[in-house]
Formats: sequence, structure tokens, C-alpha cells
Amino acid sequence: MANGVFIHREDSNYRDTPAIRYHFPKQYLGRAQACIGDWILYYEPVKVKRTRGYWAMARVASIVPDPEQAGMYYAMIAEGDFIQFSTPVPFKIDGVVVERGVLNDAQKNSGRTQAAVRPISTQDFIRIINLGLHDEDALLPRRDEPANRVREEGPVFHFEERERIQQLVSRPLRDRAFRRTVLDAYDARCALTGLKLINGGGRAEAEAAHIRPVEANGPDIVSNGLALSGTVHWMFDRGLLSLADDLSILVSRHVNDRDSIAALLNRSGRARLPARAADHPHPLFLGWHRENCFKG
Repeated sequence: MANGVFIHREDSNYRDTPAIRYHFPKQYLGRAQACIGDWILYYEPVKVKRTRGYWAMARVASIVPDPEQAGMYYAMIAEGDFIQFSTPVPFKIDGVVVERGVLNDAQKNSGRTQAAVRPISTQDFIRIINLGLHDEDALLPRRDEPANRVREEGPVFHFEERERIQQLVSRPLRDRAFRRTVLDAYDARCALTGLKLINGGGRAEAEAAHIRPVEANGPDIVSNGLALSGTVHWMFDRGLLSLADDLSILVSRHVNDRDSIAALLNRSGRARLPARAADHPHPLFLGWHRENCFKG
């Protein structure tokens, strides 16, 4: 097994769904196969407008041929093993390249930076995920954190041994990273009510909801998330609210006070969306919620 870097562009012709599969040509098959069972980084090139750099990590479960296009393959991502970074990592920090393995003997960028799939050393991999999952002062929600509780600083990770990578992908850390990325994408504003409430300690009232929950192998990616106020989150998780593919709000016939709920929700009848199109709720996850949770 080996770690790797997969280059992903939202505007490419490849049929990528980063939390589910990565599409690539045969020339990269050997490199991709080396990553089976291990974690890779997703990277947006510097030429992409407002690039996120290294923005997520995922574990490759298998490689399968594309049944519709000869010479193409999919790297299938293990269910539940996708993590979007709370802090995207740029290619350079203070002028220093963070992925040292792409430099040649003269410490200049080599042709490896252009490869859509490339190996990455354990040292570079751990350096980048330490930066990507670094928990700074985030606009985190009130959940599980009473207002009168003394706030504790989050842990700082300095792992070098490969075996300790698993500690970086523990559920509590993943939850915090997911909350931050979702609240940042939605500007801490509830997608269904438009409310943006911040307490005196700078904490957001809105919570980060998975559309397809973790228990059902839902990935930790913003397109599988919504920023929701507490009551709305409760209703969404219990199938009393959902979203159509056009982002119109669906209210279950089991709601016993429809007028009050209607007054609470956005007047447009639609969800508010993040500025970045890639962060919009994905139809795959919305469809799962309607079929498995929503009480129509």
C-alpha cells in the first residue's frame, strides 16, 4: 500500500465524484493500484481559480474498469472514508513547497507536479494532513458544548509514524473538521431558515447536518452537509423535512403544525446555497435522504 495524490478539477471532463469515485486513464493505473487500501490526497492545481490546493483525503477501496469507456478506470473510495479538510492546504506556504517530493535535485518543481496521479511520501502526507486538519479558532456550533463550559484548545498533532495516521482520522476529529467546513461554506447561516445566530462566545447556533448520515456511510464532504438550526436539524434527521433535487424544501405530511413550520422556513421555499457550486447538496445524497429518511 502507498499514499498518493489525485488531481481533481471541478471543470474537467472526467466523471469524478470525489467522495465516491475518481476517474482516470490507463496510464495511471499502476500508481492508482498501489494506493488500494491506503489514503490519498485530493489536490486542485494552482491554475484553478481560487484553488483549494490539497483539500481532502480519502481511502481507496478498489480499482475497477470504466464499463462505458475503454482505457479508463475508477478508483472507488471506501464508504465513510472521505474527509474534507477544515483548512485547505496551499501548494506553497511562505514560499515553501509543502509536498517536498515534487522537487528535483535543484529544489525546483519537477514534472511530477503535472501527473494526475502520483505517489507521495509518508512524511509529506502526514505534514499535509496535519495542516489540513489543524483546528484553529473555528466558528463551531453549540452542540455538546454548554455556554458556561470553559473552552479548551484543540489538540495539535505532530505525528511522524505511519501507524499513527489512524489517530488523525478518528471520529471526533472528523466531526470537528466537517462542522467547520460546512459552517464556513454556509457562512454559519441555516440553509432552511436563513437564521444566523452567534452567541457571546462567538459560537454559531447552526449545526452541521449530514444529509446521508455517518451511520449509513455518509461521507464528510460539504456536498453531503447542510448548516441547520437546532430544531430544523432535528426535523431533518427525523424525516420531517427534506430537499428536492432543485433544492426546494419538502415538508412531511406528518408535521402537525404546518403553518408554524412554513413561517419558520425561507420565504422562497428553497434552501440557501454556499457560494461555491461544488459545495451545493449533491443529488445522490439528497436522493438517499428522500428514499430512506423523509416521511412524505
